[in-house]
Amino acid sequence: MSRVYNFSAGPAVLPEEVLKQAAAEMLDYNGSGMSINEMSHRSKAFDQVIQTAEQDIRDLMNIPDNYKVLFFQGGASQQFAAVPMNLMQNKKAAYIVTGQWAKKAMAEAKKYGEVVEVASSADKTFSYIPDCSDLDIPEDADYVYICENNTIYGTKFKKLPNTKGHILVSDVSSCFLSEPVNVNDYGVIYGGVQKNVGPAGLVISIIREDLIRDDVPDFVPTMLKWKTQADNGSLYNTPNCWAIYMCGLVFKWLKAQGGLEEMKKRNEEKAALLYDFLDNSKMFKGTVRPEDRSLMNVPFVTGNDDLNAKFIAEATANGLVSLKGHRTVGGMRASIYNAMPKEGVQKLVDFMETFEKANS
Repeated sequence: MSRVYNFSAGPAVLPEEVLKQAAAEMLDYNGSGMSINEMSHRSKAFDQVIQTAEQDIRDLMNIPDNYKVLFFQGGASQQFAAVPMNLMQNKKAAYIVTGQWAKKAMAEAKKYGEVVEVASSADKTFSYIPDCSDLDIPEDADYVYICENNTIYGTKFKKLPNTKGHILVSDVSSCFLSEPVNVNDYGVIYGGVQKNVGPAGLVISIIREDLIRDDVPDFVPTMLKWKTQADNGSLYNTPNCWAIYMCGLVFKWLKAQGGLEEMKKRNEEKAALLYDFLDNSKMFKGTVRPEDRSLMNVPFVTGNDDLNAKFIAEATANGLVSLKGHRTVGGMRASIYNAMPKEGVQKLVDFMETFEKANS
């Protein structure tokens, strides 16, 4: 069996070294005689796994001591509800809508209070990031919400919005650990791990301690109350032990690669390869305003549906898989997360060049 180059938006490519280590430890984790999937989440062995994983992500992101790192089930979509449930003291929030996920998060928040859409790029199919330097944010807004990297549309906030003193909440699912961030800029930063960090079924939330409160509405379920998990070290109930273990292996891998500065350098190099080709191609075109392009997700089109389909089929036959774009954009999308090697992007570009010559 040979490995393909997997450009899926998520669940997505994981480092091969991590997968091999997980395979080697599947039947016997660290001499315990059992798999991670079999052991108690209250055991000393798993306690070491979760504690080490937390410390490693703290090291990678330079997370300040006054922020909690919490491992939640339910994925990022569950946090769409948890965020307003835990933060809406004044029952008002401001949302910046730059794609489907921010749109869905806003719709969820409307169930719990007033939501003001302070900026949007829907007018051009979310192909750019709107100017967020002087937003009309209500003074009594509890927080300002963004989806920082838009998986479907391939845009990325290169500069965080001016929240005018309000708490910033950011969904970073598809750019998680792809580059350094200043955690102090956020009140809450969270991400589903299945795009750039680990297997599906886990969301990691980094929450400033003063935002983890007891005085949330009575209707908030115990499991969606941040304080529940904060008080219990993410172990109020049985967590997704396998995903936490796998993320821990990825954190170790990231450290061994040189950390987030090194990942940013590699990701910029990979993205430049693909964007440079798109900018010079007569057949393929990128769909995003250049200054707002994501390093992680690169949508592109030919302008011809039949040609798009032919390209996807032939690419798949050549070991370049999961390139079909989202239905709202069409065409193709290459997700080139941390674990995608530069060689994979180069092979994609080489194939695109060959395909263009053969079909012009």
